[in-house]
Amino acid sequence: MFKGFCLALLLLTLGATRTALAADLTGVPKILAANHVSIGSTHIRLLGIDAPSLQQLCLDAKGATWKCGVTARDELIRQAGGRSWTCRGGPTDRRGRVVAKCDVDGQDIQQWLVRQGWALAAPHQPQLYQDDQKQAQAANAGLWQGAFFAPADWRVRRKQALVLGAFKPKENVRRILFASASGPLPPSPACRIKGNVNTSGQCIYHRPTSRWYAQIRMKISKGTRWFCSVEEAEAAGCRETRR
Repeated sequence: MFKGFCLALLLLTLGATRTALAADLTGVPKILAANHVSIGSTHIRLLGIDAPSLQQLCLDAKGATWKCGVTARDELIRQAGGRSWTCRGGPTDRRGRVVAKCDVDGQDIQQWLVRQGWALAAPHQPQLYQDDQKQAQAANAGLWQGAFFAPADWRVRRKQALVLGAFKPKENVRRILFASASGPLPPSPACRIKGNVNTSGQCIYHRPTSRWYAQIRMKISKGTRWFCSVEEAEAAGCRETRR
């Protein structure tokens, strides 16, 4: 009976080990944004950091606008694209992505992004990479070279958001930084939901299948922007078109 108990305990232990190993994801990822990748069919949000979306605009050291979200993604691709990642999974976020800490050949990818100035320590977990963020800020690295809003503030267009970075803000810098990198073409094939502002000042989003989708002209001057998901559009305060 004792042997049977021990065998059962061993099997449970092995089963738990397999479950833990199953949570690890290994493979060459598709890098969708600086904090969003996919390995196979699993979408992963990088743990402990917040990075600009592909739509976010920043100012460089001379005050010129640039697509900092696209650049942050491209820098991550240059650093670790095409290499095998190991991601230790945790819970899923509200968009169904696995929240995971990833490394490449022992290098902490999240730490690299923050140290290079392409991401910030996540506001709800600042202790993880706060020292790395201070290092990037002191070096005016990446986003810190100019002026930008924290990605979390930019996504919801928080009116009281602080302008970060080394560039001295001018009078109209908040309007510029709250704009979107939207143009006639989506920044990514995955970001095809259109958002526009109606005559009442309300943000409306249109899926590619909606009736008026083709008639929405994407111009920054008209306050239009691309979204990568319904969740992102609704988080920005938009509602779906009723027609």
